[in-house]
Amino acid sequence: MAVTTPSRRRGVLARMMRKPAAALSLAYLTLLVLVAVFAPFVAPLDPEKMYDDRYHPPSRTYLMGTDNLGRDIFSRLVYGSRLSLSVGFIAVGIAVAGGTVLGLVAGYFGGRVDQITMRIIDVMLAFPGILLALVIIAILGSSLANVMIAIGIATIPTFTRVVRGSTMEIKALEYVDGARAAGAGTLAIMFRHILPNAVQPVIVMATLGVAGALTVLAINLLGDALRDALDPRLYR
Repeated sequence: MAVTTPSRRRGVLARMMRKPAAALSLAYLTLLVLVAVFAPFVAPLDPEKMYDDRYHPPSRTYLMGTDNLGRDIFSRLVYGSRLSLSVGFIAVGIAVAGGTVLGLVAGYFGGRVDQITMRIIDVMLAFPGILLALVIIAILGSSLANVMIAIGIATIPTFTRVVRGSTMEIKALEYVDGARAAGAGTLAIMFRHILPNAVQPVIVMATLGVAGALTVLAINLLGDALRDALDPRLYR
């Protein structure tokens, strides 16, 4: 049985910080998020303004030089971090939430619930992810919010299958039977006893999904440390 409490959360963070790579990754990601949030104060120039100095080398005025249109590359990089992080975290958040709930329900109840859920997932997996995302965008309309929703929905099947497999394995363990015999309800068993022990592969997949250029190593190292810190089998 694994229940998330404030003291347990502090313990998870403490175990994560024991790894230098995780601490450095967390510091880097924190800096990246702060840069994205305070982009107007960090960027020295207007990222969209085209100056006369095209292909200008790095200098005091243009920290990373300018592009073929005369735009300041550093300012565009700072503002670009906003878009990259928001799309990554929101899209993966949708996929994790939807896939976790579907996989948990299908794996726990089994039978017709499992069959119906997995047939829907199989249909979604029959389409390439990018094609499914384009279909969803065509239905919802083209906007940044709809792009994030489309990417999230298109990624749900992957998380569903992983959580379903872990749930089917965990629900057969003795401590789950013990919780059921002690009078724990269905939701309590699913979300307090099964989900915390099935979340490790989800964390790894989520960090891989969010990870992108400049951030891939930091997010992956942080994801590995978080997975280990949340694994109750390693800290009994």
